[in-house]
Amino acid sequence: MRFKVFKNTVLLFVLVAISCASKTKKEVSTNDEILKSALDDKSIIVGANQTEQYLPILEGKRIGIVANQTSVIFKKGEQNTSYTHIVDSLLALKEDIKKVFSPEHGFRGKADAGEMVKDGVDTKTQLPIFSLHGRHKKPTKQQLEDLDIIVFDIQDVGVRFYTYISTLHYVMEACAEHNVPLLILDRPNPNGNYIDGPVLEKEHRSFLGMHPIPLVHGMTIGEYAKMVNGEGWLANSIKCDITIIPVKNYTHQTTYSLPIRPSPNLPNDQSILLYPSLGLFEGTNINAGRGTEFQFQRYGAPFLDKTYYSFSYTPNPNFGSKYPKHKDNVCYGVDLSTVKAKRQFTLKHIIDAYNNATDKSKVFNTANFTTHAGTAKLQQQIESGISETAIKASWQAELEAYRKMRKQYLIYE
Repeated sequence: MRFKVFKNTVLLFVLVAISCASKTKKEVSTNDEILKSALDDKSIIVGANQTEQYLPILEGKRIGIVANQTSVIFKKGEQNTSYTHIVDSLLALKEDIKKVFSPEHGFRGKADAGEMVKDGVDTKTQLPIFSLHGRHKKPTKQQLEDLDIIVFDIQDVGVRFYTYISTLHYVMEACAEHNVPLLILDRPNPNGNYIDGPVLEKEHRSFLGMHPIPLVHGMTIGEYAKMVNGEGWLANSIKCDITIIPVKNYTHQTTYSLPIRPSPNLPNDQSILLYPSLGLFEGTNINAGRGTEFQFQRYGAPFLDKTYYSFSYTPNPNFGSKYPKHKDNVCYGVDLSTVKAKRQFTLKHIIDAYNNATDKSKVFNTANFTTHAGTAKLQQQIESGISETAIKASWQAELEAYRKMRKQYLIYE
């Protein structure tokens, strides 16, 4: 037991609220033991909630933490409804947090997609915040000099072009280069039950896709970190010293409703399940609901055929989208907000939009589609009128090779 927690009743309340920490250092001696720890009940327990597993690891260390608005500890008995930010909780427990590293969208999750995020100071904790989506995407040597360990705790959604896994790559690389261990507090993948989409081709590598994986990769952050290490994807094939606190009572078939939007334009389960499919519109000139309250639950553009589509909407600047595509212009398209979203990836929406554009030259009027797709072939296939079934068939050999590779890094069934 970490007796320093009980110095006063306030800290006692905090500890009781966020955990029933009772294990000793000896009980958490290796990562293998953590990964094999027994599951005590049937509810999902995210890594951050298992303070008994990782407080002994953090004791006496100078800590950096990669976090955003999803990095929370749920209060016992109030899973997904009441929570405390992990930074606030660890500070209350007198852990020595030196600094925060923030990914795309910033520490509080309010910046637009792709928006440069500046370094700063957290107004609540006065901790320095170093952006990993600004001048630097990788922690610098100077930023790591006064740290003994980094904690990575971010909710992902399992899509290659969702940039949190690219941030993970650069954090792992920096840690490996400067001998700083990395503690990963794992969380479920809401799209973790399947694998689909084209595999990234190395010539199209970018921050929207750094590794040869499918568009929907089917792994948690912890599993992905194991694969990055195991496949030698870090610079010079160096390895990062990682410890993973796995999610209890989770399998890849488990459904998981995110209690906090992981980024400004993924407001609910519907948007998260549709994101793998509608996210491809980000690389086109078609609006995917940004500038409305139904982000990634609709799509449209002024140049889609208004005689074919009965639905229309007008994007306007709002939270998370200061400059939406086709701002103040009527967009014709499809509303998916009330359709029961399935946990699967489909090309039918983007094929539909292309086929019903009054000016097809406007659809892919951006260099970003290939970057999002990870291949130039997909645009060519859509423009050639190839069916979704035939397009998906062209991926299967690469997907099967990926499945075999992925299997050796899985923590969950």
